[in-house]
Amino acid sequence: MASKTVGYLGIDVGTQGLSVVLTDEAMNVIATGDGHYEMVPGLAAGCYEQSPEDWEKATAAAMIDLRSKLGGDDVAFEVRGIGISGQMHGEVLTDDAGNPLAPARLWCDSRNDAEGEELTAALGVKMPKRITAARWLWTTRQRSELAGQVRRLTTPGGWLAFRLTGEWNLGVGDASGMFPIDSQTGNYDARLLEQFEKICGSTYRPLSQLLPNARRAGEDAGSLNEIGAKILGLPTGIPVAPAEGDQPAAMAGSLIGSAGVVSMSFGTSVCANAVGDRPFQGVARSIDHFCAADGKPINMVWLRNGTTYMNAVVEMFGRFAESSEESPFARIMPLVVSAPDDCDGVLALPFMDDEPGLGVGQGGKGILWGLNEKNATPGNIVKAAILATMFNLRMGSQPLDAQGFPRQEIVLSGGLTKTPELGQLLSDVFNTPVVILESGQEGSAWGAALLAKYRAVVRDGQTLEWSEFLSQNAAGSRINFAPEAANVARLNLVYRSYCEMFESVIQATK
Repeated sequence: MASKTVGYLGIDVGTQGLSVVLTDEAMNVIATGDGHYEMVPGLAAGCYEQSPEDWEKATAAAMIDLRSKLGGDDVAFEVRGIGISGQMHGEVLTDDAGNPLAPARLWCDSRNDAEGEELTAALGVKMPKRITAARWLWTTRQRSELAGQVRRLTTPGGWLAFRLTGEWNLGVGDASGMFPIDSQTGNYDARLLEQFEKICGSTYRPLSQLLPNARRAGEDAGSLNEIGAKILGLPTGIPVAPAEGDQPAAMAGSLIGSAGVVSMSFGTSVCANAVGDRPFQGVARSIDHFCAADGKPINMVWLRNGTTYMNAVVEMFGRFAESSEESPFARIMPLVVSAPDDCDGVLALPFMDDEPGLGVGQGGKGILWGLNEKNATPGNIVKAAILATMFNLRMGSQPLDAQGFPRQEIVLSGGLTKTPELGQLLSDVFNTPVVILESGQEGSAWGAALLAKYRAVVRDGQTLEWSEFLSQNAAGSRINFAPEAANVARLNLVYRSYCEMFESVIQATK
């Protein structure tokens, strides 16, 4: 008889769909499953909503998919813990029983820009339009009848956690995407809540009574109830870790927990999440704030416009290549790697649209600067496009540098890792060691499973700090890059030239 698999289950409620991952006790992935749902159709531009009931159906479907990949219902496995990751900043409005009163507005819904700016000015801390509190303020003003019925307010991951456990708990990282967290208490900032209520008014239930309980990694967040057991097809009583946001879960999946480590993900958008050793002071337009799963402060620099410009240039050159057997990236990227770091004087400015962190409103037209008959090569031009994105991220990080936040290591993920040699370029741009981890590529669902394991470890009575636990789960190969002094000096000159061009273009287009 085959032995029974014992391990952990991770669930990720994403924007485009839901995924589950089953690991063994050593965190090796045994099987995965997927579930699907759509946006609510027919909404105006900038409006994005989903039905919470669809997340529940997708969870059940994903578990059926996972079992089919394992070999069917007859395959035995024991789940020691369940972790949940979900898209942050959503607004799920329910009655006392947890029944949704309306479709959930998602992180990408743009209807409360003004409320974010108003709260930032009033509270003195960064309140981006994505934060759930800004969404709730908008709802009280624009949908007053609906707001009057609301008894609970949570996120997509928090709502699914309620369905599985019957308890209103939320991981502190996801909770920080709803309302600012007091780093001393690990709970919602009481002083700011009081100020928020003055702005919101006394017509509706106070936000403090609507929000779920904030829980740190390893803390009790309930166990699988009968409803949850039916959804997952598992026995009741399995401990459920505090449901986390996709960003904290992804950082867990990349084994990032120590102050000074930065997670950088390069794709069509770019995100740098830096673990801080203290809270950020004041407000900076390029820095957003949330918490890691253990409550450590995270400072986030986010670029809406990431590698799209680079991708367009690569595809442009690829269309005119003689051979069509290789992909454009396979042909062009070796030329990029071998191109000089100063691109022989070529500078590129990406097309940027709605990039508030850099002070760009509408833009969208890319620029190449300094071209001549000698430097107009695919390698130089594409490398300049890559550097432009890295430089934009460096500009956005300047407020962190000004306050002396540590940057000891960068963990690189996303599409850029397909050309790992570019890790050296990133290391030289930021003058910081860069690492690419093999073990951190399973995504937020794997990070959620890791949170489930940590909950089980703490429940079993082991006293193990979150960062130490993460280091014990590091496995697989890693590619390391260290900054090279000559390259750093050369790229500092290029960066200064880029900043001068950037300011000139922005001023000319205002």
